[in-house]
Amino acid sequence: MRIIGPGRAEAWMSYTGNVEVGGRADVRELPGLTVTKVAVGPYDNNAYLLRCTATGQQVLIDAANEAPRLLELIGDGPLARIVTTHRHQDHWMALSEIVAATGAPVVAHPFDAEALPEPVAEPVEHGGTVQVGEASLEVVHLRGHTPGSIALLYDAGGELADRPHLFTGDSLFPGGVGNTWGDRARFEQLMSDVEERVFDRLPDATWFYPGHGKDSTLGRERPSLPEWRSRGW
Repeated sequence: MRIIGPGRAEAWMSYTGNVEVGGRADVRELPGLTVTKVAVGPYDNNAYLLRCTATGQQVLIDAANEAPRLLELIGDGPLARIVTTHRHQDHWMALSEIVAATGAPVVAHPFDAEALPEPVAEPVEHGGTVQVGEASLEVVHLRGHTPGSIALLYDAGGELADRPHLFTGDSLFPGGVGNTWGDRARFEQLMSDVEERVFDRLPDATWFYPGHGKDSTLGRERPSLPEWRSRGW
């Protein structure tokens, strides 16, 4: 096992990302950021609460469902903003309740903003950033599942500089890219973006956190890219 600093190894290795609706959240401690993953709602959506370890400021990725449970996770810590990865309803069913309870502004790509039930106060584009206290997440626009689908990239730096973390919404899962419903042009766009903006850029140790189900790494999925492209969706 690689030594990543006092107290870090156990926290790193104990996280699996395997969560179930109605079950316990899973927590990962990274340098500068704590990631809490929980599964909610009838479509087994993942929601992620990110907390800056220096300031306590928090960001929620996808207020998907079960607002009371998400609010319990948020607790008394300040919620700086709510990121919606894309326009599909199963990823924002609790958005209005969370906004009403916390007053946090909504972050999304402009191409998907009009479909959301709350105004987007902080529109983001490819290459932009989302702040979580002192931590910074880079916006990666992955077109195809929806026009405005985004992923969020966190480079922990320091001891874990070779292990970035990517929150992919419904654009990338273990086993393939997101659904494009048989639209060849959309599939080609999504595959191109995922290859060029994710796999061609980031190392195999990159851990990614999808909008449903289990996590994976780019190294685990990379050998399957030719199969995904030939299969088509």
